[in-house]
Amino acid sequence: MNQTAEKPSLTPTQHRNNLQKLYVYGNPLRTIIMGTIGSILMTIGSFGVGWISDASPLNREPLIIALRYNVAGIVTCILLLAIGGMMMCREWLRLSQKLRGWGGNTNRWTWSAIICWTTPQLFAFPLFSRDVFSYFAQGRVMLAGLNPYENGVSTINNFFQYGADPLWAQSPPPYGTLFLWIEELVVRIAGSNIDLGIILFRLIAVFGVGLIAYYVPKTAFLQGFNSTRALWLVVANPLFIAQFVTAAHNDALMTGIALAGFYYATKDRNYRGGIIGATLVTLAIAIKPIALVLLPFIGLLWAGKDASWIRIFTTWFYVGAISLAELTVMGLLSGFGFGWIGALSTTGGQYIWYSPMGFLMVVVSSIVAFFSSSEAADFVKDLIGSISKYIGMGSAVIVMFRGASNNVVRRAGISLGLVVVFSPMIQSWYLLWVIPFFAITGIKTNWQLDFYFITTLFFMIYAVSDQLDVSPYLKDFDTNMGRLLAVIVSFGYACYLVFVDPATRRVLRKRCQPVSYQLVT
Repeated sequence: MNQTAEKPSLTPTQHRNNLQKLYVYGNPLRTIIMGTIGSILMTIGSFGVGWISDASPLNREPLIIALRYNVAGIVTCILLLAIGGMMMCREWLRLSQKLRGWGGNTNRWTWSAIICWTTPQLFAFPLFSRDVFSYFAQGRVMLAGLNPYENGVSTINNFFQYGADPLWAQSPPPYGTLFLWIEELVVRIAGSNIDLGIILFRLIAVFGVGLIAYYVPKTAFLQGFNSTRALWLVVANPLFIAQFVTAAHNDALMTGIALAGFYYATKDRNYRGGIIGATLVTLAIAIKPIALVLLPFIGLLWAGKDASWIRIFTTWFYVGAISLAELTVMGLLSGFGFGWIGALSTTGGQYIWYSPMGFLMVVVSSIVAFFSSSEAADFVKDLIGSISKYIGMGSAVIVMFRGASNNVVRRAGISLGLVVVFSPMIQSWYLLWVIPFFAITGIKTNWQLDFYFITTLFFMIYAVSDQLDVSPYLKDFDTNMGRLLAVIVSFGYACYLVFVDPATRRVLRKRCQPVSYQLVT
């Protein structure tokens, strides 16, 4: 009698190895294709709920009308946007699982993913922020011969028709002189064509992304860490693509120029690298003044390893003098002087619930309001906001003075990160100032990568649900309903990725991820 042979039972190790082969190993091509599909879905979704100005002729296109002015079209676009964003997050992590070891041809695969995932976003309507419309409006102020630090965009006729957020209509721009010149140049080229202006600003942001993509691997190599993995951590990240390409934030240009400065200052820790580094970081300051936090670390790199305090203060003096002279020249040429210093308070008093300090402001002020008055609550809220900013700046100064001389780039990232963390207002693109500095100095494949992945998911969920351009003329659907739908879909997808999906859930990822994040030789 024939007996069916019993299959031998698998040991836990064999079972885990089989799971690894099933879910981790594999050709990255499928991952790149699925991520590209997610990017395309986001782009299509943007046609229905992305930002578009009233002055744009695209409002008269039949397809845009069908997507933006009926409930079915808007719901479909919100679903595509939320699902596409989560798909990109999943495939971004899957790519790292399949490129084990980060050697060989992994650089080619990483670049393929970046290009394929970014390209569809070039054609999307602006998402996640309306700042790019403010850039155009500020350029119109410049073109009119007015000082933007003294005249808000509301001083220009029909500013609202061009899509600028009325919240900042009378506020000075928190940008430096160089970016004001860029804004004026864009408006000179585009004229009244707001869509062309958006395209030009996006191309400028893409140039900044190109700088980041070029200097992140090179600086990571100088720091002794794997350059391809650093590129994946930063430029392939879907949140990075969403905020620096789709939203076209000028933070991309600021970050790219600042990273270039750190590369040259790290490569040549002498007067040559110091001068180039100081000049480039000064240009970054002239884009967004927050880059001032990074300037002292150029002086530390210039001073060299194990430098005396006399030499450190000397190089700080040189760096400060170079930066001050260059900013003075730009101020004289523009006629605005140092008007950007006063504009730094533009976002003063603003807070957001998920920032640590913003959450503290909400909780404490609510308690005070319950036991006292709303006036006392507002006073306490403002007090906490002011104190938290001083704590952030003070902590950044401490990091400037304390730390190893061979860890200056990491310290620069920590310093900038402290300013962000202690700010009552944290936007997702603020994190993208900091992430490159940590990526090029090593994000380990443990809780650090887990935290980075969860943070990416959180801010992607918030991004796809926070700012949706839903028509106010619909009877059966409004912006709040759209946000709720986006949150439900994206949060549900994120929970699936973290707790259910065998390829991405946290426990399996710890067992399957490669540990090599340092330089592959």
